[in-house]
Amino acid sequence: MNTPLDAYWMPFTANRQFKKAPRMFKKASGMHYWTDDGRQVLDGVAGLWCVNAGHARPKIVQAIAEQAAEMDYAPPFQMAHPKAFELAHKVAELAPAGMNKVFFTNSGSESVETALKMALAYHRVRGEGQRTRLIGRERGYHGVNFGGISVGGMVANRKMFGTMLGGVDHIRHTHDPARNAFSVGQPAHGAELAEDLERLVALHDASTIAAVIVEPVAGSTGVLVPPVGYLNRLREICDKHGILLIFDEVITGFGRTGAAFGAQTFGVTPDLITCAKGLTNGCVPMGAVIARQSIYDTFMQGPEHLIEFFHGYTYSAHPLACAAGLATLETYADEGLLTRAAELQGYFAEALHTLKGLPSVIDIRNVGLVGGIELSPRAGAPAARAFDVFLDCFNAGLLIRTTGDTIALSPPLIIERQHIDQIVGTLATALKRVA
Repeated sequence: MNTPLDAYWMPFTANRQFKKAPRMFKKASGMHYWTDDGRQVLDGVAGLWCVNAGHARPKIVQAIAEQAAEMDYAPPFQMAHPKAFELAHKVAELAPAGMNKVFFTNSGSESVETALKMALAYHRVRGEGQRTRLIGRERGYHGVNFGGISVGGMVANRKMFGTMLGGVDHIRHTHDPARNAFSVGQPAHGAELAEDLERLVALHDASTIAAVIVEPVAGSTGVLVPPVGYLNRLREICDKHGILLIFDEVITGFGRTGAAFGAQTFGVTPDLITCAKGLTNGCVPMGAVIARQSIYDTFMQGPEHLIEFFHGYTYSAHPLACAAGLATLETYADEGLLTRAAELQGYFAEALHTLKGLPSVIDIRNVGLVGGIELSPRAGAPAARAFDVFLDCFNAGLLIRTTGDTIALSPPLIIERQHIDQIVGTLATALKRVA
């Protein structure tokens, strides 16, 4: 018998379990959601790593409404509208020095596809079209399109979908609990893992490699913070061999690590940055790729009337998304939110690490306002323990996220200390109860 829930095939969700006991939100404001039965739920994950300024912010809501009334859509091919240029300029102002060209997409997955295509085309335009190989990292997450899952390294996201893109390889991940368990901030050990890129250079030859893509902080695989010096060494190796370095900052962009971008937090400037999520505070789907000036300039040759880069989307720089993005960046600036994680990370880390010693907790990782609590899996039931903690927390008025047997936290940047205390207290109770 069909029910109102039957038609919707939910993404990244245990559909049968959900539809037996639905978890429905009906409104949101500030740090909280409210369920359809009126319960208040503290948002411990900024929606899905994206609502960095908190929910239902008036300036953003007003900007979207006004834009919808003024102009709902403008074609992005051979035409444009002023807010697209204004938003690109403001994003470029936040990016690392020299990264000042912005190409708009509609999601993090599309940003990754765009960056990979940009890297391949860049080498071809400059006369090294043989550089077609792409290098990702084990346990990396780069969205769900074919390019993203090909360079990504999360098994469940790859195993069902055939051989994916050819010419892709992966360097080792940096998860090393034997040496780095319960690190506060960047782990001390593991910079040498970047040398695995030299192994692939030796195997494939540098002349065949177009780009390396990594997340500064690997988020969806369980909050893997880069070891001290690791990203710096990746940059050095890429420079040595003429390989582009892409930072996937869909999660770390817009204040999550204590600066506008993780590249600034860790002091390493890539050639391309992918972003999305916090760009519009999650209000309207939008993503972007930020490129170095030199990459853009390489494409700007040949007859001026010809298209330089055959790529784009019907909804690139959508007027509503641009309006939301401008209001979001203004909100961040008004309230100092892009650096708020740096101000609170000490308190957040101290609180989070009080969970050490509780049942099943085998590691805690943190940087800025993002944290991961790794649990030991139940025998024969991977991910079950963490999911039970998720359900217990939801019933107690807290939204968390789980990936495998790791609990991920990424609260809105407007969080106050009492919210941190509530998150950690609710988690501690759930961990004891679920053990």
